Amino acid sequence: MDNYSVKKLSRLAGVSVRTLHLYDKMDLLKPSVRTVAGYRLYGEQELLRLQQILFYRELDFPLKEIGALLDDPAFDLLQALEGHKTALLARKERINTLIGTIEKTLVTLKNQTMLQAEDLYEGIPREKVVAYRTAAISQWGNETVSAVESTLRELGKDEMEKMQTTLHDISTRLTTLMSKDPGNQEVQQCIALRYQIITRLTGGKIETGKLEYFRKLGELYAENNPGMPADGLPNRQLAQFIQNATHHYLKTKQ
Repeated sequence: MDNYSVKKLSRLAGVSVRTLHLYDKMDLLKPSVRTVAGYRLYGEQELLRLQQILFYRELDFPLKEIGALLDDPAFDLLQALEGHKTALLARKERINTLIGTIEKTLVTLKNQTMLQAEDLYEGIPREKVVAYRTAAISQWGNETVSAVESTLRELGKDEMEKMQTTLHDISTRLTTLMSKDPGNQEVQQCIALRYQIITRLTGGKIETGKLEYFRKLGELYAENNPGMPADGLPNRQLAQFIQNATHHYLKTKQ
């Protein structure tokens, strides 16, 4: 059977030598052997007991209470481990929730994030937003709509407005290029930039449903906010032209 010195056990368990000396002094964790020279040596049973001590400490039990529990003749190691597992999993869930809250708060403070879904449709009549979201969810699924909205929320308002302005400028430029072939170099340059922006706006995933959903959102903005920079497509001809040019762009990237 292996014996562990104080230093070795300290490294193994991640506790200080001073802490092990304290546990010894309190009779909480006694070494299995004390050499003639006065060195403390710990065996397998002491390792298991130390594990229990650390688990209980993680759960904020006082040292004296831990000692009483471990010294109780009715103490069941397997039952204790099951209890620790349940308690730690519950704590893990609480911690993950707190981390998520902190992350959202950090994003909000750093980027002035839009946290409310209503912020994504600012300036659009509420009844139209409700009808639009209902139709979008029916066509593309709640997961797609929620994913797009979640991505938009994580963008700072400044970045969102900048991207909308760029998309609006691209659409305006493409309107002047509609007489050209969709594969025209200048047309494709506009589509490439548009593709990059929408990639960012849809969380880095280009999926037909998400692209279409964002395009429709842009049309809704343009319809209700004529003066607002947005990815508004003023007519079906431009929409079809962009669709054809995008298909050409994607073929060249395959």
